[in-house]
Amino acid sequence: MTHPPKTLTQSATEGVLRLMDGPPSPERLNAALRLLSKWRAQVLEGALVKRSGEVVLAGPFKGMRYPVRSAEGSRSSRLLGAYEAGLTPVISAIVAGRYDLILNVGSAEGYYAVGLALKCPQARVLAHDTDMRAQVLCRALAAANGVEARLEIGGEVGHADFAICTGRKSVILCDIEGAEDALLDPVMAPSLLGADILVEVHEGGNAGLADRIAGRFSATHKVTRIGRQFSSDSLPDWAEGLSDIDRFLLLWEWRAAATPWLWMERA
Repeated sequence: MTHPPKTLTQSATEGVLRLMDGPPSPERLNAALRLLSKWRAQVLEGALVKRSGEVVLAGPFKGMRYPVRSAEGSRSSRLLGAYEAGLTPVISAIVAGRYDLILNVGSAEGYYAVGLALKCPQARVLAHDTDMRAQVLCRALAAANGVEARLEIGGEVGHADFAICTGRKSVILCDIEGAEDALLDPVMAPSLLGADILVEVHEGGNAGLADRIAGRFSATHKVTRIGRQFSSDSLPDWAEGLSDIDRFLLLWEWRAAATPWLWMERA
């Protein structure tokens, strides 16, 4: 008996056929490869959840329950605890720093906001995202981990909102898809100069953005640039039976371009 294809497989197949409907070109093949990679990554995510559950397996947020979808990008890398692995030492430093205030701008479904609320019970944690769907996911993730009463969820952040950092030991985590160029301006928001800042820089179409942002804070902060890292250490034992491609796709974060981070600590 032949079973009909699952919705995910049907959708991916139709997408590839649309992409390939035209003259052969590297651009078409690259688009099809990316779509097929996402399809396979989601199939592997299903296998990961079935075998290992919906709990983060390693990394700084090991043990965090993760029953929600990711607002964007791969869920598997988050479940494995391998997501943005280069930030692990910084997240550990934030936890050890015993901040009074943690402000997550661009919090998505709450991987960092909820994780830090779990690890930093002394801190006031604010999670802000302009996407209402992301806010709903973040509330669900907070509830799943019992920190909903300690997590304040909101929308857009402007320059004036950084005044909340004044007089408090504060850290800002910022991931806003390029809008960091305008937002992280200490002339418009002087309170930024009193906070530690971890920002993902989206330089696609905005060459030199990381250097420009770093320059704004170089007189007041120690600036460390952090690039992409991949580590297979967090893969479960059963992944040994997978192909190299599947092992990579479990760790893949779905990025299309380099997005370096800046860790800017008050000097």
